[in-house]
Amino acid sequence: MRRITIVILSALALAMMQGCNKKVYYAMEQDVDETGWNMDERLKYDVDIKDTLQMFDFYIDVRNSIRYTKANTFLFINTTFPDGTVAYDTMECPLADVQGHWYGRRTGRYVDSRFVFRKNVIFPLSGHYHFEVAHGMRDTNVVGLKSIGLRIEKATN
Repeated sequence: MRRITIVILSALALAMMQGCNKKVYYAMEQDVDETGWNMDERLKYDVDIKDTLQMFDFYIDVRNSIRYTKANTFLFINTTFPDGTVAYDTMECPLADVQGHWYGRRTGRYVDSRFVFRKNVIFPLSGHYHFEVAHGMRDTNVVGLKSIGLRIEKATN
């Protein structure tokens, strides 16, 4: 009887996890040099889009060390469309309040934060989209950031 219960609970947990992930269309996290992410180093994300009717939500995931000395980070996000058109965006990611308390979820020596970049976006063209992310801070090298992720989910209205 106990074995059947374990099998049923495991199957239920697996079904729930798969159901939650159905809305994730793309997710990729890239590490940066925690000892100094240079402003000229661009992170690259490539996404193929087939459906031009589906709405998507875009998120930026930031992982920083608890030793990161700033309360925020700015990111430059360039999007190249399949036809070669480029869109340029700047995004502020607030990481801590004025007292230095982290907004994100702390696990050990890192803090994970997720930021809404765009909501309910419809890709105008099907094809290959290329995203590049660079830091937009005043320092040439930013110390204490660990990784930057791009996450695209199917929007739920």
